[in-house]
Amino acid sequence: MEEEIVHRVIQRVDVALEYRLREAIAHVVAEQTRSIGPRLREEIESVVRQAVYEAVAEELAANFMAGKPG
Repeated sequence: MEEEIVHRVIQRVDVALEYRLREAIAHVVAEQTRSIGPRLREEIESVVRQAVYEAVAEELAANFMAGKPG
């Protein structure tokens, strides 16, 4: 009888812990996502700007070397 009760209690604790841990993890992930979002946007904007700048510069240089008007 005692072992059965212990077994059922452990099962209930396991279910409760799993649920609460999932909630806690989801909360932390949501917080981190919100806090990192603006920084990620800044980095992405910087990378895109640099890529566009380099592509335009390479195109202008290629046109200049080919003697084409800009």
